[in-house]
Amino acid sequence: MIAIHNREGSFSDKWIEYCDIHNIKYKLVNCYDSDIISQVEDCDGLMWHWPQTDFKAAQFARQLIYALELKGLTVFPDSNTCWHYDDKVGQKYLLEAIQAEIPDTNVFYDRTTASRWAEKTDFPKVFKLRGGAGSSNVHLIRTKSQAIHFINKAFSNGFSSVSRIGLLTERLWHLKRDKSLKAFFSIGKGLARLFIPTELEKQLNKERGYIYFQEFIPENSFDIRIIVIGKRAFGIKRMVRDNDFRASGSGSIVFDAEQINPECLKLAFEYTSRIKAQSVAYDFIFLNEKPLLVEISYAFLHEVYRKCPGYWNDNLDWHEGKFYSEWFNVEDMVNSIKEKNKLKNKSL
Repeated sequence: MIAIHNREGSFSDKWIEYCDIHNIKYKLVNCYDSDIISQVEDCDGLMWHWPQTDFKAAQFARQLIYALELKGLTVFPDSNTCWHYDDKVGQKYLLEAIQAEIPDTNVFYDRTTASRWAEKTDFPKVFKLRGGAGSSNVHLIRTKSQAIHFINKAFSNGFSSVSRIGLLTERLWHLKRDKSLKAFFSIGKGLARLFIPTELEKQLNKERGYIYFQEFIPENSFDIRIIVIGKRAFGIKRMVRDNDFRASGSGSIVFDAEQINPECLKLAFEYTSRIKAQSVAYDFIFLNEKPLLVEISYAFLHEVYRKCPGYWNDNLDWHEGKFYSEWFNVEDMVNSIKEKNKLKNKSL
């Protein structure tokens, strides 16, 4: 029996569909209920997809996952897969520990040390807050004086976790890109949010007490995103938006498998094995044709990848055809539960 937290529009839509088609026993649970441990008492596993913007899940999701692992349940995402989710600071240490090829990254926890570094380093550098998707909270710092300004702010008033100007800029970019009525009307909502904070913004704390700078790698007109789920991988090429350095969130995507760098695939499978994760999305850029890993995530905009023409296995054999990546999650969950039960029966 698999417990599934059902959230419409999330991975759970296809998880439930897969279970119905393949006659897999499941029950719907609510991970926000205080008695969630009791709800999964008769289950072998739990599957829950929470988004970066869920401030409620951020309070307890990782702790619940760990508690259920101790209880003996198979969970998705498991701790290895999700502890670093939406946490670029945590990812810095993780990726350094597994010896991943990444741009030089510095995190400072006091103003003096950060300022001394800024006096000696060269620019530009990329500033990031620890959380945020679609290139929100990411800025190119071009000069020492700009870096000092950001450092002073990081160790005083801090930064809002949600950039209202950034969100409006994103909406203007979507209007320029799509030229649609939907994008046009979203501008009004963006203008309103300049003055009226969302519930998410009200709940999130200011980001302060640390500052994160990453080496800027020039002349990248795109990045490569590779997603590994178990022993499968698929990818897209994301083009950088006009007059910018960021590909994430641009919405300009190439789905041609021929344009996916094979070295990125090899590294993605290798890193996933080192992290011991169930599912990881990797963002690669390039320095002299050498892939560098920028950041990772267990979750992704699943509907985008419906357009992928196929996927690779861990031997880099190509499997042509459309697929639902969420189905892979359930397949791996069922196989993991079966393997665990087999080992349990052997020990009896």
